[in-house]
Amino acid sequence: MIEKNAKYRRIVVKIGSNVLTREDGHPDTTRISALVDQIARLHRAGVQVVLVSSGAVASGRSLLERRAGRLDSVSARQLFSAVGQVKLLDRYYDLFSEYGILCGQVLTTKESLSTRRQYLNQRNCMEVMLANGVLPIVNENDTISVTELMFTDNDELSGLVAAMMGAQALVILSNVDGVYDGPPADPASRVIRRVAPEQDLTRYIDTARSSRGRGGMATKNRIAARAAAEGIEVIIANGRRDGILTDLVLDGRDTVCTRFEPAPRPASGVKKWIASSEGFAKGALHIDEGAAEAVRTSKAASILAVGVTAVEGDFERDDLVRILAPDGAQLAVGRIACDSDTARRNIGRKGLRPLIHCDYLYLE
Repeated sequence: MIEKNAKYRRIVVKIGSNVLTREDGHPDTTRISALVDQIARLHRAGVQVVLVSSGAVASGRSLLERRAGRLDSVSARQLFSAVGQVKLLDRYYDLFSEYGILCGQVLTTKESLSTRRQYLNQRNCMEVMLANGVLPIVNENDTISVTELMFTDNDELSGLVAAMMGAQALVILSNVDGVYDGPPADPASRVIRRVAPEQDLTRYIDTARSSRGRGGMATKNRIAARAAAEGIEVIIANGRRDGILTDLVLDGRDTVCTRFEPAPRPASGVKKWIASSEGFAKGALHIDEGAAEAVRTSKAASILAVGVTAVEGDFERDDLVRILAPDGAQLAVGRIACDSDTARRNIGRKGLRPLIHCDYLYLE
C-alpha cells in the first residue's frame, strides 16, 4: 500500500556525479548510503523507484587512476567505466540488501532506443523488475557509448526513462537547489520554485557545464521542459540536502527546489518513443509555409504530400524523419508511412494518405 502522504506511484530519480563524488573526485560513500536510506523508505511506502545513477566512471577512476598509464580520454572512460560499473552496483547491492531490497542493473545506449521494438523490449525489462519488487539501476553503457550517439548526459537518459516508464515524476538531484533567477553565487538570486508548461527559462540559464558531469543546468532545463510537456512533473533539487527525497515525495515539506508543472495532456506512448529516438532520423521532409503553419498551430496536423517541397535522405517505411520549415528550422519528427522513393514521387500531389499521420508526429 502507498502511504497516504506519498504523492506518486512511480518516479525516476536521477543522481548526478556532483552529488555522488567528493571534492577529490572519488565516490562519496556517506552520501550514497544516505540516498539509499531514503529510496528504501520510498520503496516501503509503495512508491516504485527507477534509479538513474551516475558515478561509475568516478568509481573506476578511484581504483585505476594510479596505474592506468597515459590514456586518451575515450580509452580512460571505457576503462574506468568497465571497472566502475561493477564497483558501483556492488555498493548499491550491499546497501539495498540491508533493507531486503533487490536491485538490478540496466545498461543502455542511445542506439538501444532507435527502434520501437528495442524501446519496448527495454521498457518490458524494467516493468518486469518493478513488478517483482526489484529496483532498476539504469546507466549509460559508457564502455561502448563513445561516439556522437552518446546521451548528452544522464539527465537526458533519465528524461527518456521517465517517459518510457510512464513515471509521474522525475527527480533530478544536483549540487544546487534548482534553477536560479540570477547567478547562484549572488546572494540576491532566488530559486525559481515553479515553472508553468511552456514557460521559457533560458534567459536564466548559465551555459557552463558542471565540473564532473557531461551536462549542466542548460541540459537539465531542456530535459525538464520536454518531460513536463510529456505529462511528467520534474523536480530539480539539491541531492546534498539531508532527507531531500523523502521531503519531496513523502513528507510534503516546502522544500526548496524547482518544479516543472506537467502539461495537462501528455503525449502518447508512440510519441514518447519518437521524442526519445529523434537522433536516429534517417532523412527529412521539407514542407512549404502553409504546411509549416498548420504544424505550428494544430496538434492534429498530419504531413501531406501536397505540402512537401523536397525529400532528403534515404529511408524505409516506419523510419523516423525530420520535418523542416522553408527556413530549415526543425518543426517535428515523425514515423513515415512510405519509403523515400515513394515520398519523392508523390511530392506536391493531392488526395493521398498522409506521409506522416498526426498520431505519429512529435512536435518540437
